Amino acid sequence: MSWGEGRPELGIQGPVVAWQDPWAGDASDAIMRTGTGRLVASQDPAPSPQDFVGLLGELGADFYVHHVMPGLDGHDQMVEDLAGASIDVVLGNEYGNINGPWVEGTNRFDIPTSAIASASARGILAGVLYDEPEHLQINAGQYRHDGWYPHFADTAGADLAAAGSAVAASVRDVVADAQAAAAAPLTVAAEHVFPTMFHTLARGGMAPTPKMMKESFHPVQMAMAMGAALQYDRPLWVCADLWGPDIGPWFTRAPGFPGHSPEEFATALRMAYLLAPDKLFVENIDVLARFGGDSFVLTEFGDVWSEFVRSFVPTAGVDWSFRDATPNVALIHADDSDFGRGVQAFGDRDARAPEQASSVFDAWRVLTHATTPPHGISLHIDGYRFPRVELDGVARDQFPLTHGAPAPTHVHEPFQPAHNVLVYDEMVSDARLPDAPVIVVVGSRLPDATRDMLVRRAERGATVVIGDWLAAGIASGRKGEGVWIATERVGADDAMEVLAPHLGSADEWTQRFGDVEVVFVRSESAPAGVEISVRRPVAPVRR
Repeated sequence: MSWGEGRPELGIQGPVVAWQDPWAGDASDAIMRTGTGRLVASQDPAPSPQDFVGLLGELGADFYVHHVMPGLDGHDQMVEDLAGASIDVVLGNEYGNINGPWVEGTNRFDIPTSAIASASARGILAGVLYDEPEHLQINAGQYRHDGWYPHFADTAGADLAAAGSAVAASVRDVVADAQAAAAAPLTVAAEHVFPTMFHTLARGGMAPTPKMMKESFHPVQMAMAMGAALQYDRPLWVCADLWGPDIGPWFTRAPGFPGHSPEEFATALRMAYLLAPDKLFVENIDVLARFGGDSFVLTEFGDVWSEFVRSFVPTAGVDWSFRDATPNVALIHADDSDFGRGVQAFGDRDARAPEQASSVFDAWRVLTHATTPPHGISLHIDGYRFPRVELDGVARDQFPLTHGAPAPTHVHEPFQPAHNVLVYDEMVSDARLPDAPVIVVVGSRLPDATRDMLVRRAERGATVVIGDWLAAGIASGRKGEGVWIATERVGADDAMEVLAPHLGSADEWTQRFGDVEVVFVRSESAPAGVEISVRRPVAPVRR
C-alpha cells in the first residue's frame, strides 16, 4: 500500500470522571476535568499506575492519550511507566484549556516544552493533541470568563480571508514551538468537534482529527478532514468520541457520557478503521471499564472495544490508506468557520459569516440526498434537542448508572449517504486537486487563480458546478471537453441535471481508495447499526 506496512494505530484517552489520574492522584480531583463547568468528584476508587497501565495493555492500546495536568503532576512517572510497558503517549491539552494557565492573550494551554522533551527523549511521544481548537477559536468564552481571548489569533475587524490567514499563522507558530521541543519529528493534531476550520488549521501545520459519533454527520466530518489532510499533506487521526446527545439502557457515567449506544460505538469503530487513518483513538477509557478497588471490570462498551481489537482488526484486511482516497465529487469552498450558527466568525464577536457561506449547506444537502439539514452541517444548530438533558436532574452522586435510562432516545444517526466526496478549500492548487469527474464550488469567495484552474479542469473534461456569484461572469455551457454550470444554488434544476448521475445511491455512503471502495449501508434491523462491505477491485472513476 502507498503508506507503508501496518494498520491504523489504536489508542485510548484517559479518564475524566471515573477515577483519579493514576499519576496525579488528588490533584486531579482539584481541577475541572470536563467541559461542564463544574468540579466532578471521582466515582471509582483510585487505581495504581500499574493497574491502569495493565488495563491499557489488556485493551490492546498502541498509545495512550494523556490529559496533561496544568501543573505537570505525575508527568515524569507516567512517562517512565508507559515506556516500561512499551506504550506510546499522546500529550493532550484539554485540562489546561479548561483550567488554565493560558498563553497570554488567548484561552489556550500549550503543553510545556519540558513535558514534550521528556516524553520524546524516552522514545514514546506519538504526538501532541489540541482539544477542539476550532471550537475555542470561535467560542472564546467557553472556559475563560475574564475576557474574550480566542484560541489562536484575535481576528476582530479583519475580513474573513485575513482572519483565516491570521489563525493559520498563529497555528504555524504553535506547531513550530512544539516540534522544536521534540527529539524526533512530531505530529501536532487538532481534534475537531465542529465540521469547520479543518483546512485552516491544516494550513498552519496541524493534523486533522475529526470526531466520529459526538454530534457529527459522518460523511461531512470525514470528507472535510480527509480533504484537508490530502490538500496540506498532513497525517489524519480519528477520535471515536463517546460523549454525545443520546440516552439509553447502557452504562452511563454522566449525562451524555456515553451519549451513544454500544451498537453505535461498534459501528463507529469499524467505520473509522476502514477509512484508514494513521491513528484511531477512543474518548474516554472510563466508559470502557469500572474499577472496584482490586481490579477493573469491562462494561458493555469495553466489551465492544475488545471485540473490535481482537476480532475485527485482525481480519479487516486494510491494505489502503486515506492517502489513496479518490473522489467522484470534489467540493470546494472557503472555510468561513460557519457550521450553521453564522456568528462569531473566526472568533470575532461582531462578525457574521456572509450569506454565501451557507451555500455549502445546500451543497451538502444535495450530496447527502437531503439527509443533512438545509441550515447547517452539525447537530449543534437550531432544531435539535439533546435527550441527555433528561439526566440533568439526576444528582451527580447517583452516577454511574449501571443501566442508564430505561428507554433509549436517539437523535444522533450514524449513517447518511454520500458518494466518494472530498472537500478542499478555496486555495487548492491544480497539483493538489484530484482528477475528480465532478467539482462543486460554493462559499463566500474564490481567488482568481483557483477559478482559472477550474476553467482549465472543465476544458479537460470535468463537470464544474459553481455558484454564479463566484463565476466572474463565465456563463454556463460546454467548456472544451467538459461542462461549466454557473448556478444560483447547487440544488437548482440546472445544477441537478448534471449532478444527478454522480450522486450515487441514497442507501449508501461510499469512500473510494484507489481500486477499493468501502461501502456503508443503513441497517434495516438495527437503529444504530450500519452494514459494512468492501468492494474490490472497482472500475476507474470516469467522467
